[in-house]
Amino acid sequence: MLKSQDFMCLLHRVKSPTPIVSQYRQLHTQSLRKVSSTASAHDATLTPEATPSPSAHSGHQRPLSLLPFPSLLRSYAITALSTYPLLLSPSLRILSYVAKSSSAFLNPDRNPIFHYLLKKTFYAQFCAGETMEEVKKTVKGLKDMGYKGVILGHGKEIVLEKDTKIESYSAPSTDSEVQGAEILVQLWKEGNLQTVEMAEDGGFIALKFSGAGCDAMRQLATNLPPSKAIEEATTEICQLAKARGVRLLFDAEQDVVQSGIDIWTIKFQSRYNKTTAGQATVYGTYQAYLRSTPAKLSRHLAIAQQEGFTLGVKLVRGAYMASDPRHLFWSTKEDTDKAYDGIAAALIRREWNSVLKPSEAKIPEVAFVLASHNQETVRKATALRKEQDDKGKPKIDMAYGQLMGMADEVSCELVMAAKAERGLAQSEKRECVGPKVYKYAVWGSVGECLKYLVRRAEENRDAVTRAKGTRAALGAELGRRIWG
Repeated sequence: MLKSQDFMCLLHRVKSPTPIVSQYRQLHTQSLRKVSSTASAHDATLTPEATPSPSAHSGHQRPLSLLPFPSLLRSYAITALSTYPLLLSPSLRILSYVAKSSSAFLNPDRNPIFHYLLKKTFYAQFCAGETMEEVKKTVKGLKDMGYKGVILGHGKEIVLEKDTKIESYSAPSTDSEVQGAEILVQLWKEGNLQTVEMAEDGGFIALKFSGAGCDAMRQLATNLPPSKAIEEATTEICQLAKARGVRLLFDAEQDVVQSGIDIWTIKFQSRYNKTTAGQATVYGTYQAYLRSTPAKLSRHLAIAQQEGFTLGVKLVRGAYMASDPRHLFWSTKEDTDKAYDGIAAALIRREWNSVLKPSEAKIPEVAFVLASHNQETVRKATALRKEQDDKGKPKIDMAYGQLMGMADEVSCELVMAAKAERGLAQSEKRECVGPKVYKYAVWGSVGECLKYLVRRAEENRDAVTRAKGTRAALGAELGRRIWG
């Protein structure tokens, strides 16, 4: 049942322009007062005679009006489930049990009933498709809504249980074990190469080293260099991505393997991020909820400065609280928010601050993906970018990302701001400086994506407060569509 506050939210959205769209409207209004003979990508000054297009001032539109009705209905149902522990907990237990089971009966890739139920619900909400045709259809739908593109990842991964001992992953010793490990790496390579082929020029793909198998996990956990098979596979993926103009996001994973992932990521960044200053092919992922992240990022920036490459940074809050040791995290959510916002501000401005403390005279060249579901964080970032536009300051290469099926009220608000800016830029015959917004989606069979789906469900359980806000926004939009 839709609640009264949902409809109050609807009325508020109808009457008030969204904050991010309002920022771009204000930018346009301020620019009308300026007279300048020059304009650039970083100083989009309008002449007094310029007339904005009507679509550019569509700030009264509700961001969630961009969602197709089937997506809106499914999002509301799943988000509502996430806000009721009595419903979510048993659903999560069932999903986790199916994901861990070795039973052919419970394998959704073999059981057509489970396959149908999962694919029409959780899979459809968070995943792009099982085939190239399904993925292309999903990507086209998102781009038609106004997204710049998609962060696409292959769904296969390994997620360790909290009490798993990495020592149990012994090095392959027999010929058959070596051959088996190499086959897993080969399958991982082929899946990622196929993902790069699916991506468009300027798009992103997400890459998980855990998908290369247990031997890769062993190497990462012991800080070993990648084996010859993994080195060659990753090199082939990077070379294809660079040739096609596709960017690679090396995902963060559980703490037991993260140090190894950082070493491998920096290695490939130093190899592939030297071509154009400020542009990156390889990005590392940094989790703001870890106490160690600001110091680690400062060290990596120093390495980038010394070795002369652009550091690619994808900043997330984190997704492994259920499996990593609690002492690694900040004590409170407020501490995590402070760390995230402080890091983001330092990178956007390329200025050290109290969170990201200096290790060099200035922050070197950086390319940045702000991956956040937090609306206040996103609005702070867009305000900083607007400030840079107002003052004609140079800006870093930056994109915004949210997970497919989550935080649509945040994503759609950014998309509407981008559409408004594109309309103004087209009428003024200048380059668009609006936000570049991407949705992160995985592809693969339902069985391959099960562990990913469990993590998304866990994340919703850990963010009930945010989910309630999303439910209210989705409920308001759903009520408007049904009852007007």
